[in-house]
Amino acid sequence: MRMNSLKLAASAFLIAAPGLAFADEEAEQMMQNALPLMYHTCASVVEEADGNEEYILDVVGKMTALSLYNRQVDIEAHATSDEEKAALRETFVAALKEGCAGDENALLGGVVDNAVKSTLGL
Repeated sequence: MRMNSLKLAASAFLIAAPGLAFADEEAEQMMQNALPLMYHTCASVVEEADGNEEYILDVVGKMTALSLYNRQVDIEAHATSDEEKAALRETFVAALKEGCAGDENALLGGVVDNAVKSTLGL
């Protein structure tokens, strides 16, 4: 169940990413939304979600957006077509799985950030 939940959450990688041309106010709000969730581990987000996959999607989406913003990434520079976005999504899902499979107690924010980094070749 954990990996299926992370698969769903990985779609947040592309949902949260379009453009990332945030104004300062938007960036501040994004940080305020993500920072209270940074305590999550791979296991705790699934446990806290208690079957609500939308919660997992929301948490991973916020962490992904923060990672992309911090790295000043414009996802459109990496994928413009549906096929390219699907390939990024698959790569991101695999990186999330790998990061959480190695340590379910790993901080999810770090796993997400590493998945962003490896997916985009940064």
